[in-house]
Order: sequence, then structure tokens, then C-alpha cells
Amino acid sequence: MTRPPHHESEAPRDLVGIGIGPFNLSLAALAHPLAALDAVFYEQRPGFDWHPGLLIDGATIQVPFLADLVTLADPVSRWSFLNYLKAHDRLFPFYFAERFHIQRAEYDAYCRWVSENLPALHFSHQVDSVRWNPERDVFEVDFTRLDADGEAEALGRTYTRNIVLGVGTAPYVPDPLRPLVEAPGAPVIHAADYLDHREAFLAAGHVTVVGSGQSGAEVFLDLLRHRPVGRERLHWISRSEAFAPMEYSKLGLEHFTPDYTRYFHALTEGVRDRLVASQWQLHKGIDAETIAAIHDELYRRTLHGGWPDAVLTPGVHVRTAGRIATTKVEFHLEHVQQDTRSRLTTDAVVLATGYRERPLGRILAGLDPYLRRDSSERPRVDERFRLVLDPPVSGSVFVQNAELHTHGVGAPDLGLAAWRSATILNSLTGMEPYPLPLRTAFTTFGLDERQRVPQARPAPALTPLVD
Repeated sequence: MTRPPHHESEAPRDLVGIGIGPFNLSLAALAHPLAALDAVFYEQRPGFDWHPGLLIDGATIQVPFLADLVTLADPVSRWSFLNYLKAHDRLFPFYFAERFHIQRAEYDAYCRWVSENLPALHFSHQVDSVRWNPERDVFEVDFTRLDADGEAEALGRTYTRNIVLGVGTAPYVPDPLRPLVEAPGAPVIHAADYLDHREAFLAAGHVTVVGSGQSGAEVFLDLLRHRPVGRERLHWISRSEAFAPMEYSKLGLEHFTPDYTRYFHALTEGVRDRLVASQWQLHKGIDAETIAAIHDELYRRTLHGGWPDAVLTPGVHVRTAGRIATTKVEFHLEHVQQDTRSRLTTDAVVLATGYRERPLGRILAGLDPYLRRDSSERPRVDERFRLVLDPPVSGSVFVQNAELHTHGVGAPDLGLAAWRSATILNSLTGMEPYPLPLRTAFTTFGLDERQRVPQARPAPALTPLVD
């Protein structure tokens, strides 16, 4: 491919979005009715999908359906989940189902419906680089348009005044386990790919699940439900000290409010880092319903005597792992509290070892000279979700779900998606197309008067529909 780049337009856009996951899809949906805002979004995949390997039958999202793409910023948006139901003639069945937490597959279908109807989205477009052009006071975004097979078809370039990065997270495999994934033989997969390999795991002689977050619990439950009673042959291990429930108390959930996000951002870097490490149970635990379902299934298998052939052991660290010939995997395990070691041989492994923010280095290499970083060399992000850049750069680069270190545990939470998108759009337009609440939590998170949230604004007077 030697053709020169195709310039979509010499006139700069107001905003270019890179990546189309739920967060940038939320931004695109809320940007859609703002006619004066010229925005476009690029995604290298051929269409929207949301963790397709984990759309296990019956698995639900961990936030209420009100945490859709738009409702918590604009309840009357045409892109709400309720309007999706109405468009598909399913509003009354949903009403009678009385489901506050919807299935993952339904959330995925809703997002795909939005993505297929928004005109500003461009799939099969891989963004290659971003640069600042000081002569024109704009960003240059170079991309490659891909064909149906994912091969390069054409080069392109777009100019824009502002950028928003929503490239999401990628499956994470710890160093001791990487050789298992890279070598052929007995099936070893990340949980993100579970459904693509489910039949092989149901048929495997012995299966080990590593990791005790929500994904690990859902995979273990699915395997348990579909393997023979008394011959389950399952191991579930985790380095966490317990198969712990996610914090889901009413006041605990206030850590996922704009109030807490503002409080967290104002803390010092060292305090923020300690808090993120200690708050894992707010977003990495297992929901109580899934824990109950696992226990119920295990108990059901004791009704005719005996115990299921399933071993659940927390507090276990995988020291090393390797393959025995090409048919089995051997783990060298250490129990931290007991200070004991053992070996575990298994036929198949699901690594429910979580996700990490995708590194931005490749895309932002052209902006590196302008980036301000913290003491750990992470990009600094201001309160309005903008990367802190040197003053010569007049444009803004916003980030979505790449600010855990500056904004706290709410960064990857779907419940804050609409609020963050509205915050970005309000900042971009210099207006307030989406008025946001001044107060969102009963908890006051600090003593500093400057950090206290003012009382909510009074409700506006209603305009009569008829004189």
C-alpha cells in the first residue's frame, strides 16, 4: 500500500474520538443532538462488541439499567435503554420482568443498536498516530481504513481541535502465566475468550480457573452447572485472601459518584495510589447473587450424599507454571498464609486475571514532548478529564477510563459514563448543554471546606404546556 494519505477535510473538526467502546459511545450519543459540534469517532474493529467472550447466558451487568449510555445526564435522550426497548416493542415485557440489573447480552445488544444508528461512528478505522501541528493550531490524526478482512485498504488524515481517547482495556496475564498462553498444547485462555472455547472446556478432563473476580466467578459457575454431578473435576484458585463479595451497600456505592471523584482528584498522588490499592473490593469483588448461585449449585450436588469434586482455594499464589508434554499444565503453588507449597496438574486453564488500561504510548508518541507526567511517569489528568499538556498546545486531549490513578475507582464504572461524557461536552462547548447536579452523595468525603459540595440547585419552575 503506497498511496498517499487521503485528507478527509482540510477544515479541522471540533472533536475526534479514538476507540468506540461504551464510554466513547456514550460521548457520541450525547454529542449527537449538538448540531454545532463537528465530531467523528474511529474504531479499528468492524463493529461494536462488548466483552463478547463473557456474554454468558444469564450473566448480568453489575450496575442498574439506568447506568446506560445517556440517562444519568439526559433522561429524555433518544439513545436511552428504555427507548431501545420501546423501539423493539419490548417495553411492557421489561416492565413486568422487574429487572433492575439487565443481562450482559442485552446491554451489548442495546449498545450495538446505538452504534448502528449514530452517523458519526466509523468502524474499521485504525488510528495510527496523533501529532500537534503548531502552525495550524490543530491535532493531526493519521488512520488506516481496513477492509472486511482487517487488512489495510487506505490511509487517511483528519485535523481536529480536540481529541478524546476511549481505547479501553486489554486482557491481562501475569508474568508467571504468560508462557502458558504463548505455547501450544492444552487449552489455556484468558476469560475474555471463554465463550469461543466453552465446548472444549466443558469436555476437558480437569479444568482450573485462576482469579476470583466477577469474571472468574461467572466462568466457574458456568462450568460447574454443566459438568456431571460427582465428576466436576474443577479447581478455582486465587491470590486474594477470600472469594470476597463486592461492596454493594448504599453508602459504599457513593464512591461511584461525581462527589467522590472530585474529592479523590484533589488528594495528593501518594494518597490516591494507596487508596486505589486498598479499594479493590469496590470494583473487583464478586456480586452477592453470583456467590449465592455458586453456593446453591455446590449444595445441590450434595443432596444425594458426598461432596462435589470441586476445590475452591483462595490465598494461593502461582509461583511458576509450565506444560507437561503438550496435554497438561502444571502449577507450582504457594499458600501465603500457611507458607506451604504444592503442585497442581490440570488439563485446561481459564485465566480470569483481569484487565489493564491499554497503553497510550503508541498513539500519543507524537505528543510525548508536550505531556506532563506524575512521579510515576503516568500522564497527569485534570479534573475535567484532560491530559495536562504544555501551554503551546491549545487543544485538549480528553481520556475515558484511563484516569484510575487521578480520578479513582469510578473511572471504569459504567454508572459514571454519562456524567463524564456530559462533563467533557460541557467543557468542549464552553456552555452547559447538559446541566449536571451539584451534589450526588449524602457522604461528605473530606473536612476541607473547599472540597465540600454545595447544595443542589433548586429545581427549575415548570413551563406550562398550554396557556
